[in-house]
Amino acid sequence: VFASPLARRLARDAGLDLSAIKGTGPHGRVVRADVEAAIKGGGAKPASASVATGEPRKVQSLEQMGVAPGSYDLVPLDGMRKAIARRMTESFRDVPHFPLSIDCELDALLAARTKINALLESQGVKVSVNDFVIRASALALKAVPDANASYTPEGLAMHHHADIAMAVAIDGGLITPIIRQAELKSLARIATEARDLANRARERKLKPEEFQGGTFSVSNLGMFGIKAFASIINEPQGAILSVGAGEQRPVVKNGQLAVATVMTVTLTCDHRVVDGAVGARFLQAFKPLIEDPITMLA
Repeated sequence: VFASPLARRLARDAGLDLSAIKGTGPHGRVVRADVEAAIKGGGAKPASASVATGEPRKVQSLEQMGVAPGSYDLVPLDGMRKAIARRMTESFRDVPHFPLSIDCELDALLAARTKINALLESQGVKVSVNDFVIRASALALKAVPDANASYTPEGLAMHHHADIAMAVAIDGGLITPIIRQAELKSLARIATEARDLANRARERKLKPEEFQGGTFSVSNLGMFGIKAFASIINEPQGAILSVGAGEQRPVVKNGQLAVATVMTVTLTCDHRVVDGAVGARFLQAFKPLIEDPITMLA
């Protein structure tokens, strides 16, 4: 229904169905006066059961929402895009999301990465910042096992291993291949597996077991210059870590102003599983691993 925001709010508060109200505004738009007249005259039907009960609303066409016909090109949805839209909508609607953010200094990690990659060059292995993040996430999940959990109607599933799903953008959507038992794997092994999974994901050659399940997700948009963001949880996982860009920022050290390379990460939690205290403990375990990466090499 083409209606002004005020008209929509008035109709909702009065329990009226906007589609039963004739609009007198430009191009048939329902305006405040139309809703007020319907309230006084009783000419509009009660709002549909879906509005009253909180069920998913009926999808309207762009034209019904005021977009002129012929003013856009329609790209058909493939199966992957439909599945992504359905799962993300269900997750955002049904899972009580909340975010927790923390800043991590990266200078020691970047220095360690340079040395590690020099040592691994002969093996053809190159470790990325994201590989460090995956390793640190896995170790933090083992240190705070309450964060490595999933909600089920029967109870909380406490996972034995940290199976880290990593978000990979591909043509037509997004897929999350999984590093299984990441807490048991070295940085070199994680880097090798991550590169192989990402390449095969883009070629659409992954097996279902390589991208279904997982206990935790990592989504990194730092390479696009995104400073900070919060992701939608990938059910049935209890949390997802969103990784921003590392950038030079002013920091205070020992009372003195200095410059450090800082990365903001945001942990989005399913409040049914990971409450604020558990999420905070996870980030407290994650941060020192990133800032002192030698602890990840033990």
